[in-house]
Amino acid sequence: MAKVKSTYACTACGYESPRWVGRCPGCGAWNTLEESLQAVPEKAAGKIAANQRPGTGAKPMSLKDIPEDTSVRTGTGISELDRVLGGGIVEGGLILIGGDPGIGKSTLLLQVCDHLAKSGKRTLYISGEESARQIKLRAARLGIESDLYVLAENALDAIEEKIRELQPDTAVIDSIQTMYRPEMASAPGSVSQIREGTSLIMRLCKETGTSVFLVGHVTKDGAIAGPRMLEHMVDVVLYFEGDRQQDYRLLRAVKNRFGSVNELGVFRMTGQGMQVVENPSEELLSLRAKGASGSTVFCGMEGSRPLLCDVQALTSPTFYGTPRRAVNGADSGRVAMLLAVLEKRANQRTYNQDVYINVAGGLELSEPAADLALCVAVASSLKDKPVGPEIAVMGEVGLAGEVRTIPQCERRIAECARLGFTTIVVPRSNARRISLPENVKVVGVDTVAQAMSVIF
Repeated sequence: MAKVKSTYACTACGYESPRWVGRCPGCGAWNTLEESLQAVPEKAAGKIAANQRPGTGAKPMSLKDIPEDTSVRTGTGISELDRVLGGGIVEGGLILIGGDPGIGKSTLLLQVCDHLAKSGKRTLYISGEESARQIKLRAARLGIESDLYVLAENALDAIEEKIRELQPDTAVIDSIQTMYRPEMASAPGSVSQIREGTSLIMRLCKETGTSVFLVGHVTKDGAIAGPRMLEHMVDVVLYFEGDRQQDYRLLRAVKNRFGSVNELGVFRMTGQGMQVVENPSEELLSLRAKGASGSTVFCGMEGSRPLLCDVQALTSPTFYGTPRRAVNGADSGRVAMLLAVLEKRANQRTYNQDVYINVAGGLELSEPAADLALCVAVASSLKDKPVGPEIAVMGEVGLAGEVRTIPQCERRIAECARLGFTTIVVPRSNARRISLPENVKVVGVDTVAQAMSVIF
């Protein structure tokens, strides 16, 4: 006769405790332990040992004896997704995609299955949230007519059996939070179910060579729901970013065992599915207000891609004892530091001004090279003088007001020149050792104050 045992597992690190505690003993996080119920049969030790799966039985091999395979990557047919994945899907890879509900995860993966099926690959789309009829309706809306396989199933044991039977090249599981193992008493979506289910799928990927996409739900904080160790188990973790009320979607890699984690894919959500944005710099600057103060063009690097964006600032006299600082798309702590540098080193008074910062298009600026553009945008709003439409600004700012060297400056300048910017303000140390495109003037500056005098 089985009896029910209550355990508590940490959603951040997976630590299990027989009782609830406020702070996880494993990682130190507060209020992360969640209760799960498990059926423990009599003589559990003997039965659990008997039910454990054997290993693969593989023998140790010398590194030089392992055969090399240069054709392990498969293109998805979607250039932006291939860019983020590092060139395509790796055979036997386990890829986790997270994002807000309705942002387009299932739509993009159904399009991936369509492209792969048209190229002759056997693909399987497994849904635990929709019926096969619902998937067919969405495929008809997207214009998908390829011969891909669809399975509506929640039990992982049945899914494993079907995958071994069909032997697909690529499979999609939508979503991991709806899957469960029947021998476990806890509900689907619990920490133990997600952990054990992902472990089973990972072992299946390595044994069969099937590449699997996992769709993961996110919490209200934007993190993938379930134990944090879920992200450690998979090979690639991708996040969809963007506002559902806007067309643009950003696909970013936060972990990639097979490539760079700095790449960014840009998509536009349409009635026909996800469409690739071929020239995101031009798209992001197309709606820029001409002749308005507080707007500066900056060229950032997202992996190997230079990307131009509109950095906006608005200042207004405050009516409160403490001025307000609101930042969207940049680090608020770094913005506070830059405002202090403007006060001390460039004689720009912001102590009695509310300051609002925004990066148009939903981008997140994390590199220090955006410092000078932020400072120029704030100064432009304070002076109520627009920055020239032909000027682009980039550079890192130190506490002494100096403008420091930035990486990959030549690629940034080339992208600015391609879009018609003729005057580019950069650190002087970068300006000394670059080859300039035709009809482009590069101005090197040493300090923030010098940059202000050049631009205004």
